[in-house]
Amino acid sequence: MILTGPVIKRVDPESHHKEGFIFRYCHIVFTGVILFSTAAFFSGCSSGSGFHVKDLAKSDINQVSEIHMNQAVDLLKNLTKKLYKKNPYELTKSKGQTISSRIEQIFRCPVNPAVKEAGYKQSTEAILLAFEPGFKGDRVFVMMYGLYTMIHRSYNSRCELFMLDYLDEQNLYNSARNIEILVWRLNTRKTRDGKLLLLTNSMDGDVKNLSYERVFGKLIAIQDTMALIVSRRSGRFIKEAVHIAGMAFFPI
Repeated sequence: MILTGPVIKRVDPESHHKEGFIFRYCHIVFTGVILFSTAAFFSGCSSGSGFHVKDLAKSDINQVSEIHMNQAVDLLKNLTKKLYKKNPYELTKSKGQTISSRIEQIFRCPVNPAVKEAGYKQSTEAILLAFEPGFKGDRVFVMMYGLYTMIHRSYNSRCELFMLDYLDEQNLYNSARNIEILVWRLNTRKTRDGKLLLLTNSMDGDVKNLSYERVFGKLIAIQDTMALIVSRRSGRFIKEAVHIAGMAFFPI
């Protein structure tokens, strides 16, 4: 019986390096083809279903949040139209402006960060400016710009939400309370001669027109719903506020 040692196969280092390079190259090309094909497939589907490739980077909570955010903006635009029709004098304070041009100026995303008419203020600070007795500018424009930027902040000041974007349930909750405080100010803030600074609800004969209250109510419901959704998803509790008439706005 003849014993022989293990058979050792000599590997050419250069050929081994080439094989590794070819393997890595093929892997990259194959991966690229798969990703391109997937993107092309979903892009083709998007024309009929409204799906976009970027939606792959959005979780369910992101998409739900965007739906609520867009609904809130639609309500704000409708509210802006109603306020200008009820308070046409405010629109005449800036020459050449129309309701459409004002809506375009307010509801920009990303937000216009430096609005001179709003004293370069945003969110609740702009809302407060609109209620100052000596303010000479367009109260509807400044108030709605403040309201829009406040709600926009509650969605992390983003135009779209992706997987790494996490909303703060407390900010959403606080924004809903701030809308309630705004409604109280609309119903109580008056000029020196006793007239409301901005007209909203009115009496049509014996019937009270509460269309503004309904819009504000929907806005509050949207923000409160989103606060609850985010709270349950994150497991964090919302610090509920005691509502006192005339109280200051909550921070966001």
